[in-house]
Amino acid sequence: MATTYFACFHAELCAALLLVGRPSKSLQPSPDSYHESMISAPGRVNLIGEHIDYHGLPVLPMALRRSIRVQFQLRGDRRIHAVSEPFGERTFEWTPALTPVARGDWENYLRAAAQAIAGQWGVLNGIDAAIESDLPPAAGLSSSSALIVAVTLALLRANRIAAGFEELMRILPDGEQFVGTRGGGMDHAASLASRAGCASLIEFTPLTVHHIPIPPEWAFLVAHSLHTAEKSGAIRERYNAVRAAGAAALSETGFPSYTAAIDACDERELARIAEPLEPLMRDTFLHVVTEAHRVRAAVCALRENQPARFGQILLEGHSSLRDRLCVSCPALDRLVDSAMDSGAIGARLTGAGFGGCAVIFCPRADLAKVREGLIERFYSGAAGHIYEAEPGPGAVNS
Repeated sequence: MATTYFACFHAELCAALLLVGRPSKSLQPSPDSYHESMISAPGRVNLIGEHIDYHGLPVLPMALRRSIRVQFQLRGDRRIHAVSEPFGERTFEWTPALTPVARGDWENYLRAAAQAIAGQWGVLNGIDAAIESDLPPAAGLSSSSALIVAVTLALLRANRIAAGFEELMRILPDGEQFVGTRGGGMDHAASLASRAGCASLIEFTPLTVHHIPIPPEWAFLVAHSLHTAEKSGAIRERYNAVRAAGAAALSETGFPSYTAAIDACDERELARIAEPLEPLMRDTFLHVVTEAHRVRAAVCALRENQPARFGQILLEGHSSLRDRLCVSCPALDRLVDSAMDSGAIGARLTGAGFGGCAVIFCPRADLAKVREGLIERFYSGAAGHIYEAEPGPGAVNS
């Protein structure tokens, strides 16, 4: 690709985004549509169901109308060349056995996508890509997963490979683990298969996505705590330790799965069973089982238009993440408190924690009041770290 392609990317972006917004029914376009050179994969905000997807339990995110956008062109060799301001250019040869580069380098996400594809389809031709995003990094909004989804789709489309949702979900979580984070499939499923105006109840056994309409009078804000959490850096070990503690706790209780535990016992009985566990395993086990119940309750509150109940569920979820998993931080706790003082019905940290964003729930009629209260109470008059989270479509349904 000529250098001028990258130089003119920003000038062409607005026109190219018109391609992204064109309706598409699936990831299997007819052969004559493969000339399209733009892919968009949204971030997500998880409404409830934190740190449980990797235990195979349902979660309730929604896609955002903010995304990673990749403008690309097929190369005639196996080289992948990408540029993204302000992170610079990266180039590498696509081989069957890629290994990570330096920890924290954004090239690892490009390599993760390539490695995931290679495991299913082999090494293909590379691409030249210009990548842009309006998703804040390290904010708990799944910017890293959206990047892997977008680059994966770009590589597949450039090579004229049509992959369906289930096929993509078999490879994408493994791609994320290439970076060193052993997460679940929620982020990829939400980025791919969400529907505008809906939350997505994502179940993993078997993999299904149920679209739950959000009442139009409900509104959500996403607000940054001003404390970032780089998942590919030192936080990675803490994130993985939380997952390991949950798996160890399940093994100690003797249940074959968390689903089996929740189906067999009520919350009081599960708390009794967890009591003999060492503190970290006990608290992690209790978070997982109670959070799973909160997901079920939140779906009912959505379907029955019970905003007060939904808001209480968010607050209970934040308390569990703060007190049991210890993945909150003072900035997030203060942000949640400020939201409630500003008139929100509910709020909690969203994402893996350790920093990043909170999701804030309020009546649409109170949206401006809550926003203004947060700007005054938490941001000292600065307005650039808070925005309305509108439920948007996934890459499949955009």
